[in-house]
Amino acid sequence: LLLTGCSALTGEEIGRLKINKISTGAGNIFEDKVTLELKEGDEINFWSDMDLEFEGALNIRFRVLISKNENKISEFKIDPTVKNITIGEVKTTLMNKTKWSFTGKNSEFKIKEDATYTIKAILISDKNPSLKVSKAELVLKK
Repeated sequence: LLLTGCSALTGEEIGRLKINKISTGAGNIFEDKVTLELKEGDEINFWSDMDLEFEGALNIRFRVLISKNENKISEFKIDPTVKNITIGEVKTTLMNKTKWSFTGKNSEFKIKEDATYTIKAILISDKNPSLKVSKAELVLKK
């Protein structure tokens, strides 16, 4: 019997942004952040860990801001539903109501120099009153 940890296949978790709510604008921002000491050549892999319920279409994004020594170096959006690796996905749609949970790798970011990096993120979505977010976490792996 051979047992290997998930981290051997997916990378080591170095941070987790537990956002878990949709930010809708001024006064309603749900942000999480992590500060990491990273080295030149490190590749940060962004994974989404999601558990959602909704009716109709879903348009959801993590908005990510990366700063180095408190200076913004990159800002981008990640669609958690666009994954190149998926683990434990369960999706059920019945009468236009969808329940969907998954963990998936979404994108990478290459570190260009040794420094202290802060990674912040919020979750945004088109207005969909039926959307219920039980879990929306951005997982950083190396």
